[in-house]
Formats: sequence, structure tokens, C-alpha cells
Amino acid sequence: MQALWALSPLLFSAASALPQASVTPSPSSSVPASSAPAPTATAGGNPFEGYDLYVNPYYKSEVESLAIPSMTGELAEKASAAANVPSFHWLDTTAKVPTMGEFLEDIKSKNDAGAKTAGIFVVYDLPDRDCAALASNGEFLISDGGVEKYKAYIDSIREQVEKYSDTQIILVIEPDSLANLVTNLNVEKCANAQDAYLECTDYALKQLNLPNVAMYLDAGHAGWLGWPANIGPAAELYASVYKNAGSPAAVRGLATNVANYNAWSIDTCPSYTQGSQVCDEKTYINNFAPQLKSAGFDAHFIVDTGRNGNQPTGQSQWGDWCNVKNTGFGVRPTTETGDELVDAFVWVKPGGESDGTSDTSAERYDAHCGYADALTPAPEAGTWFQAYFEQLVENANPSL
Repeated sequence: MQALWALSPLLFSAASALPQASVTPSPSSSVPASSAPAPTATAGGNPFEGYDLYVNPYYKSEVESLAIPSMTGELAEKASAAANVPSFHWLDTTAKVPTMGEFLEDIKSKNDAGAKTAGIFVVYDLPDRDCAALASNGEFLISDGGVEKYKAYIDSIREQVEKYSDTQIILVIEPDSLANLVTNLNVEKCANAQDAYLECTDYALKQLNLPNVAMYLDAGHAGWLGWPANIGPAAELYASVYKNAGSPAAVRGLATNVANYNAWSIDTCPSYTQGSQVCDEKTYINNFAPQLKSAGFDAHFIVDTGRNGNQPTGQSQWGDWCNVKNTGFGVRPTTETGDELVDAFVWVKPGGESDGTSDTSAERYDAHCGYADALTPAPEAGTWFQAYFEQLVENANPSL
């Protein structure tokens, strides 16, 4: 095992990343790896083992150009450290797909020189996306050919993956989507999107089932699918999706806590967890995995620790997801999870990018972003939120 860097349950939603800030990525380097031949990628076993993760140049340039100039002293030094922690790059529009190729080209050049680095990306562009919230609605509509447009988006990602077939690529697939089909079919938009979500996810899993790819389907978090009424139906749905896609070899398992705040393991459940006995991700995963296996999906997991360092958070309700107060950066990416079910702790959500605007007049305003436990004033989802980034830095645990 190694470190991967060198230095009541309705209407839950993971806050989503839709980077829109005008930032020109600076040249980036991956986290240093031991001298070794360029890797031959494989989806077998833990796909993180033996690899360093690529430092996201988009996020790095956001921190360096938007955050650090207004910071001083120790806070600025800690911000610089955060910029160099690997975080997933969100392919949340078709316009973002070419950046995947740019990053993979950089990774290839480093691996050719003896590094051993994996690329990490989020596939996130379903039609009628984020069906139970408003803050992160996407570019495709089911009513306007969204399913076919999504398939073209997946095809363009596949082209990039095939071009760099000797590079290990790890993907998180569609945050919030399948989890919404478990709990939120009472929401009209989700009910109407169900068939499209399933068709598009099936297409993505089949098209991206390539030897150099490892995929993790997003699976909400403990406060969403961990409830007794939800976890059984969730296991059936995820296993069904997996098996209907042909049990793809590249589908390694599930990603939890994406863009959320739950502790990995906690002794005392916070009051806002509403008496749940499944109040951390470790308990959730250890309850979920056997049910998935019984249903035909022997899943492994990754957990987003990017914003769960400070416990308890400032949440008033467990379902409050937007720019929550009193949060901090968590454990840095590592395979040293202490749990054989969990391949790695990772930073999926880029810390400092807003979850959604607090402007009540905005088209994408979601009431969660105006709650008392949300930091305000907040910009649109995906744009840089300086005050939130500084909060994450100040509350980081372990300290940056």
C-alpha cells in the first residue's frame, strides 16, 4: 500500500462540480513516482496500487491564480500545498473532453520518462442531469436529443482513452444519477429521466470497458442510501446496472461520499444524522458490499475525503449539501485505507469550487444554497468560491 501523493433520506444530492472559472491551466507535473518503466495499464486488482495520481492542472491553476494572490503567510503556504494534491478532473461538458487528451498527453510524456502516473476523471454529463436539485443542471435535455448527444459525448471520451491505451485511467461515473433513481422517483424530473439515465449509463459502461480503464459508479453516501429502506433497493439497482452492461471487467466498483462531507469512521454520530446507525462511510460500505455481492456485483470502493476533514460539520440536516459551513480538507489520496473493500481515499470534488449560487434570482438557485448552514454569498456551481476554499484550508485535518 502506498500514499498516492508525495507531499430522512429524500432529495439528498452530492454537490456537483461545473468548473467555469476563466483559468488557463499551467504546465503541471504528476506526483513524483519511483523510477520505473512506463506502465502497462490494467483494470485487474486495485487500479490505484503502484500508481501516483495526476495533479489536476486546471485545479492547480485555479488555486494559484484565483486563491493564493489574496492570501498571505501560513494560509498561502497551505493553499499551495492543496493545489498539489491530486483531484479528479470533471468532464462536465462536451467542451471539457479535449482537456482530457491534454492531460493524458502530459501523463504519457512523464510515464515515458519513467514515472508511473494514472489519470483521474469524472464522467458527468447525463441529459436532465442532477434531477433532484437545481444548482448543477447540465447541457443536455432528454427532450432535445439528449440521449444521443450523451452517447456522442461518451464516444469522444472513448477516443481519448483508446489514444492513450498504455495509460492507467480511473473514472467516476455520473455522480447523483443512480442514487436518485433509488430514492427520488417521486420527483417528476427524476421519474421522467429514469429510462434515459439507465440507457446512458449502460452505454457508458460498455463503451468505456477498455483494458486501461477502471470505473467506479457513484453511489451516494451513508446519509442517502445507507438507510435500511434504501440500501436493499440500491444494491439491487446497482447490481442490475452492472449485470445488464455485461458485468464489464473495467467496472471495479462504487464511489461514495462524492462532493459530500461524511466521516470515513466516527465514534459518535453527529446529531444531524437523525439517529442513523450508519452515519459514516465505513459502516455504509461494510453494510452495502455484502448485499451487492449477493445480488451479483462484487464491488470495491473509493471514498471522497476531499471535504470531510472537520467533524462534525456545520450541517443542520444531513441532506444539506451546498457549501456547508465548518468543513475542511480531509485525508490526502492514499491506498492505505485499512479496509480491504476500499481501494483508495481520493479527492473527487475540487475543494473551492462552489456547489451552487446563493443568489435567489439566479436560474439555477437551489434553496439548499441559501440555508443557514451554507456559506454565503456563494457564486454559481463550479465557479471559484474563495471564502469556502479558505475555510477548507483552515479546517484541514490532517493539516496541510
